Parts: sequence; C-alpha cells; structure tokens
Amino acid sequence: MTDHIVVEQPSAHPGVQLIRFNRPEKKNAFTRAMYRTMTDALNAANADATIRVTVFLGTEGSFSAGNDIADFLAVAMGGGMGEDLIDFLYALVRSEKPLVSGVDGLAIGIGTTLNLHCDLTIASDRSQFRTPFVDLALVPEAASSLIAPRIMGHQRAFAMLAAGEAFSAEEAREAGLVWKVTTPEEVVRQALAAAAKLAAKPPEALRISRELVRGPREEIIARIDEEARHFAARLKSAEARAAFEAFMRR
Repeated sequence: MTDHIVVEQPSAHPGVQLIRFNRPEKKNAFTRAMYRTMTDALNAANADATIRVTVFLGTEGSFSAGNDIADFLAVAMGGGMGEDLIDFLYALVRSEKPLVSGVDGLAIGIGTTLNLHCDLTIASDRSQFRTPFVDLALVPEAASSLIAPRIMGHQRAFAMLAAGEAFSAEEAREAGLVWKVTTPEEVVRQALAAAAKLAAKPPEALRISRELVRGPREEIIARIDEEARHFAARLKSAEARAAFEAFMRR
C-alpha cells in the first residue's frame, strides 16, 4: 500500500471504486509501489460483487507523467520493464468491471496508454496526451501498438506512438481515445456520474456487453508480452543509455 494511491468507494456513488493518483509533487509519476497498489485494487474489484465500476483520477493539472524515471531506471538496470508494471497491465486487461478515467492536464507515457484500456475517458480541455517512447529509444507498451491503430487508424497512432506528437484533448477525442471533453472543474464530477450510471445497470448484462465490445483478451496479453521483450532489449542498447542520460541532465 502507498499513500501515493488512494483507493476508496465513495458513499455518494454506490458500486464505484475510485483509484486516485496522489503524488502531485511528481505530477503523479508512477513508482513500483503505486503499480502494486493499483493492481491489488483492480484484482480485488474482480472478486467483489459490490464493486461494479472502477474510476481512475489524477490531481488538478496532472493525470500522470508516466513512470517515475529514477524508480524505472532502478528496474531497468536488470534489463526489463519490471514485474510490477507488467502485473498492472495484465490487471487492466483482465478487469471484469468497466473502467472509467477522468483526465485533467498531463497524460504522458502510460498516463496516455492506460486510457486505451478504459471504456470511457473524460478529459479536460487543457489535457495533453503524449507518448515519448521513441525519444527515449524505447518502444510502445500496454499493447498500445495493437489497440491504438484499431481506435485511431495507422497515421494518428503512428504520430502518437512513434513520432511522439502531443495530442490535445480535442484531438484525442477525434481520434477515439477520449469520449468527452469538458472543463477542468467538471472532469471529476462527470467521470463519477458516468461511473454511477454504469454501476446502476444490470451487472451481468453489462459484463457480457463489455466483453463483446472489447473482444478476446488473449491477443492483447500477447502484444503486451511482445512489446515487453522489445522494451527489455531496447533498455540494454547504447542509444537508450544515451537517451536516458540526456533526459536526466535536463
């Protein structure tokens, strides 16, 4: 458990589990401990009939800046992405309950790709989505190389995942990454309202409908594993070392 992730079931919204990133001083960059807490919450929701929807929220102006670089580099020295991150990605894919996200501000790296696994994403009009994987001499993760082209089409997915282009909230909505765009003041309210509507629906009918819409999980899990193999190999490369050294000197 970590104070940087707050997991709760708001009394005003029965059936809703809230996972809030609470590390604003680091723009909600994820550490291994944060991944473990989120994974536990997602897995617990699968086993708890009283939880019908999970909502991801950040803090004002920051959804997530992605991986904590210092924490990530400690793992990367071993030549992999880290089991805690992989376990979290598996938990996202294997979630049996709908996932909703409310994005305000920065959504970088996995702060963007996490939303590809959400069923509804509401973003503020000041949000920015960016995945600088190639800039760090790495490759996409979270099965984004599979899911993003299906949602966005090849060119927009390539612009985001390979070219590292930033997407505004409206551009993300047009690309299919975001459901609705609203004001920063309305993000939390609208995300929780959407989750509450889902939580009030017949749960088994919703579960089956969601499974039909999302399709089989096996292909997504296989792509996560394939990306992870490339990711681990890239971490050992000279160009990745140079990219991270340049990043740390900023």
